Amino acid sequence: MDHNNSHKFESAFVNLTIPQNNSVMFKSLSGSRLGIWVAHGEGKFNLPEGTDKYNIVAQYSYKSYPGNPNGSPRGIAGIASADGRHLAMMPHLERAIFPWQCAWYPQSHKGDEVTPWIEAFVNARNWIAEKSK
Repeated sequence: MDHNNSHKFESAFVNLTIPQNNSVMFKSLSGSRLGIWVAHGEGKFNLPEGTDKYNIVAQYSYKSYPGNPNGSPRGIAGIASADGRHLAMMPHLERAIFPWQCAWYPQSHKGDEVTPWIEAFVNARNWIAEKSK
């Protein structure tokens, strides 16, 4: 990871779009657009090959600052290994699990106990349980 284009620590609640992917954690979230926290000074993906060579599993919904707080190419916020087992991302998934953690949460989902992000952790747990049989 490289320093953010701003050369500053960035902390903000931003939107991520989850494209179609084969990630263990994010596959079932494909097509979602969700709010998440970023908190980093070095969050810019520096990919030596073209972005088409990577399994991109999360992108900032806006390609320019401040929606893309670090300046990653194509707004990349997360990538996974080709087999989907390994995930690298800079936004903090664990900081957006509960609605009360979010800077904004839809009024129509006011009664939710957890946000859709919990699904990534449930997917990981289920994958482990399946592989442990």
